[in-house]
Amino acid sequence: MVETDLRESPKSTPDPANAVVVQLRDVHKAFNVGTPIETEVLHGIDLTLHKGDFCAVMGPSGSGKSTLLNIVGLLDRPTTGTLQLCGEETTALDDRALTRLRGHNIGFVFQYHHLITAFTALENVMMPMLGNAGFPNAAMQQRAAELIASVGLTPWANNLASNMSGGQQQRVALARALAMNPALLLADEPTGNLDTKSADSVFELLRRFNREHGTTVLFVTHNAELAKRCDKIIQVVDGLITA
Repeated sequence: MVETDLRESPKSTPDPANAVVVQLRDVHKAFNVGTPIETEVLHGIDLTLHKGDFCAVMGPSGSGKSTLLNIVGLLDRPTTGTLQLCGEETTALDDRALTRLRGHNIGFVFQYHHLITAFTALENVMMPMLGNAGFPNAAMQQRAAELIASVGLTPWANNLASNMSGGQQQRVALARALAMNPALLLADEPTGNLDTKSADSVFELLRRFNREHGTTVLFVTHNAELAKRCDKIIQVVDGLITA
């Protein structure tokens, strides 16, 4: 059996330093379409993210931040408008094609780590890679060990996730999000449940991966101090980008 080098996972990311990674054009999103309670949450979003962008998304609760993140992450579809990811138009893709594109190009970190608590840190980081082969192999184990080391958790690699602190669990979640070497990392309040020191540590890891690998980061946060340390701040108010 030929083992895949997981550090070069297949994806459609263009090479140029200023390549467009995400492009939304006139994106609207409505729920309960065609019913008396139809509600439009996004009202014509235009957004372009380039390779290496590090952007904070801010706005009041209910403004549409999470809906925007779900659409960019291909977890939901726009009602109207277009979305391109790494040069591929996604609007007409079926669910299988969207899953493939998402798995090879997007990493996710959420406010809650969503680790499998009965698995070790190393096993959790390997999970995204199993989609390619269906079972673990030496290349996956090596890649996972490298990522665990990169977030400073080598001594805890074989600890069950349930036996780790909140900050450690979130660092494992970040390592897992980077397992497929994604072009885009989406982070939805990843520091919201952490103390100040742990939050700063997770933010600095996000920033380091952004700078070292050119990973584009879209970071939803209510923390104004962390947002100020990003390259750009995208303000979402009432379903519109206002700044």
